[in-house]
Amino acid sequence: MMIQQTIAQLHALKLQGMATALQRQIEQPAACDMAFEERLALLVQHECDSRHARRCARLLAQAKLRYPQAAIEDFDSRAGRGLERTRFMSLALGEWITAGQTVILTGATGCGKTWLACALAQYACRRGHSTRYLRVPRLSEELRTQQAAGTYTRWLAQLAKTEVVVLDDWGLVGLDAITREALMELLDDRAGSRATLVTSQLPVDHWHAWIGEPALADAMLDRLLAQAHRIVLKGESMRAAKRPNQASPAAD
Repeated sequence: MMIQQTIAQLHALKLQGMATALQRQIEQPAACDMAFEERLALLVQHECDSRHARRCARLLAQAKLRYPQAAIEDFDSRAGRGLERTRFMSLALGEWITAGQTVILTGATGCGKTWLACALAQYACRRGHSTRYLRVPRLSEELRTQQAAGTYTRWLAQLAKTEVVVLDDWGLVGLDAITREALMELLDDRAGSRATLVTSQLPVDHWHAWIGEPALADAMLDRLLAQAHRIVLKGESMRAAKRPNQASPAAD
């Protein structure tokens, strides 16, 4: 009776992990042979693990990744892609996020840029970093929605605080003035303090012309490229290589 009251109190205190672990200990007679300190340590560890899992799930949902199941462990390191597994894993496990650096993935359509970006972003969520995925071609529509709702300033402020922002399909379509200025604001807020992931079919050397406004282009590229890890993917389209009715985990 007392133990059930304790479990109810743990739930009331929002210690769901400890409550679940305690219930399991009750159902396992062998747990009674353990010292009090050992049982308590297991309860606390289960609560920590449970909270971490819930936080990761929440961050992943908020990220809205195009490929939320992409994982760095599934990286396809076949020869000819222009990226070795050791280099990719070194980047994923490195401090580019806390250092506020930029990762730029370029290459032809279908070579896996978006999947790799989502894998890095998904791992960031697993490490407890807030993340947000944005498609640049749809950014104009998003901006107009935010402006119409009167939430544009708050939206920019939220992105400024987000630890990792993914800008997918950079350079795919032309920029209008509103989107160009919004990107400038976003990059200025993040420069040197928050990490940014960019994928693009367009080589970096062509970005200045794509942005269109020379002064803004200089400023944007200065913020993007100052501390950037550049990766150029090669090889044939991963989409062309996939078999019928089989989803490709590495096509962008």
